[in-house]
Amino acid sequence: MSAESVFGRLEPLLPQVSKPVQYVGGELNASAKAWDDTTVRWCLMYPDAYEVGLPNQGVMILYEILNELPDVLAERTYAVWPDLEALMREHGIPQFTVDAHRPVGAFDVLGVSFATELGYTNLLNALDLAGIPLHAVDRTEEHPVVLAGGHAAFNPEPVADFLDAAVLGDGEQAVLEVTEAIRRWKDEGRPGGRDELLLRLAESGGVYVPKFYDVDYGADGTIEAVRPNRERVPHRVFKRTTMELDEWPYPKQPLVPLAESVHERMSVEIFRGCTRGCRFCQAGMITRPVRERSPEGIGQMVQQGLEATGFEEVGLLSLSSADHSEIQDITKGLADRYEGTNTGLSLPSTRVDAFNIDLANELSRNGRRSGLTFAPEGGSERIRRVINKMVSEQDLIRTVSAAFGNGWRQVKLYFMCGLPTETDEDVLQIAEMAKEVIRAGREVSGRKDIRCTISIGGFVPKPHTPFQWAGQTDPDTIDDRLRKLREAVNSDRKLGRNIGMRYHDGKPSMIEGLLSRGDRRLGRVVERVWREGGRFDGWNEHFSYQRWVDCAAAELAPLGVDLAWFTTRERGEHEVLPWDHLDSGLDKEWLWADWQDALEAREQDDCRWTPCSELGRGGLHPRRQFRVHRALAVERAGHGRGR
Repeated sequence: MSAESVFGRLEPLLPQVSKPVQYVGGELNASAKAWDDTTVRWCLMYPDAYEVGLPNQGVMILYEILNELPDVLAERTYAVWPDLEALMREHGIPQFTVDAHRPVGAFDVLGVSFATELGYTNLLNALDLAGIPLHAVDRTEEHPVVLAGGHAAFNPEPVADFLDAAVLGDGEQAVLEVTEAIRRWKDEGRPGGRDELLLRLAESGGVYVPKFYDVDYGADGTIEAVRPNRERVPHRVFKRTTMELDEWPYPKQPLVPLAESVHERMSVEIFRGCTRGCRFCQAGMITRPVRERSPEGIGQMVQQGLEATGFEEVGLLSLSSADHSEIQDITKGLADRYEGTNTGLSLPSTRVDAFNIDLANELSRNGRRSGLTFAPEGGSERIRRVINKMVSEQDLIRTVSAAFGNGWRQVKLYFMCGLPTETDEDVLQIAEMAKEVIRAGREVSGRKDIRCTISIGGFVPKPHTPFQWAGQTDPDTIDDRLRKLREAVNSDRKLGRNIGMRYHDGKPSMIEGLLSRGDRRLGRVVERVWREGGRFDGWNEHFSYQRWVDCAAAELAPLGVDLAWFTTRERGEHEVLPWDHLDSGLDKEWLWADWQDALEAREQDDCRWTPCSELGRGGLHPRRQFRVHRALAVERAGHGRGR
């Protein structure tokens, strides 16, 4: 396929579409390279709209790492809105990159980062627009290698038919190794064609190639076995882990969006991983072990990023940023450095037991004092034991009281509905907690304008977590519990009028659950949904629950399974799960033991501050997080630094 720019044909169409600036490229810090000066060419895709995809840290990091190599080119593409899609199909314009508007089908690799399974139909749409065969088996060496990454890649089976390969875990070193394999294969004259390239990637043990694995199903619909069908292919594929984050200070030159985006700030990932052990949290499980950036490394990244972008807010990102062992020194140092400027600091939602007023004051010293956000996740103490989120109501009230007493006026609390073993009473306790927050705030501040917003999402069981065996709660039950919760909030008008309630429809969560724990049989469902108009399923205005239900019924019935089989059904201990051959670094036996603890409402200790020597294989205790061969890596990463 020609690599010439399609912008000449695209530009006349842009006045006819919404937000045309998102398609023109040329952002500050974007990279522009000559096609003929490079050997390996990557197209990186975040399968959502530009405003969501551009700020994505994962894509931004890989984009910069690849473009630092002199003979490698990386460009970006995002999902196009339906208005432009229709015009592209009418005028024969293929899926293009925003950097140089080259056809996506001309690249060597299409690397797709999946943060959520609801982006699958957008991938199929991009492949079709690019002229790339939907099914991997139909591609030749003239087509890009379609390579998936991101959290959803830890179970890529529902889209295995459409992927050539997937990488589990961190991508920094993985993309360099994939690049080197492609470079060498090209230099050797492309021996063995596409299959040989994929075999070379697969035999490394760190790249999963679905076509090299066969799946056998039993009469009851469960998987009997997943077996390699080539001698050079390993039985299990391992997760990639970038250990020394200070050696990878990316992005150094963050992209600055031309159009409005979901995050208008410069972000620095201050550590990766989590040891809290929240049983619902896939990200916390699959990103272990904890690896911290040094305060010096963080400071350098912040300074360089601000100089390169002109942003006035810095997000200090991680799964639980206040858990960094030197967070006080980091925030104070940054607040001191940028005092008197307009530069503000922010953390994502903070654990109640990691928050203190000194930290909050440092964060707000140079910026506006915004609301505080905490995530108790469950309304009752019992359900918080089930999910291993050990935050007591007393801890929360003590924390918000200190905040309200120091001038804050609003707090946001995140919860989930539909958790394993959940009852109506567990959910109704959310209303009581919110009312206590208002009472405490009024008492310590002497003011009536205290606000509390409760935000509630539907729980989705995820692979590689203790809840991977759980039955998902159906949307009708979730909606009924949330209706009762709203009534409970409004039962006391004097308090309820200061409590906001935001919740997500349970139906998208059900489809996310279908795709999250599905197997290869779901590929036909995803394809049918796309063919019947499915696009942007993560957006309420585009998502159609009925379309997914109807397509699942039509495609799964001949196979003897259905939507409920993949979602609301509880799995057994010895059932082969679709992702069992993909190694996240966690023992299945340990996860099962933790699932049993959850059912009995028994909490686990935080591995960050307790000994992690009993690890889960070779006769050791099964209820610790990491394998023996991970222990040294944990220590090298500064596990428990400064404690």
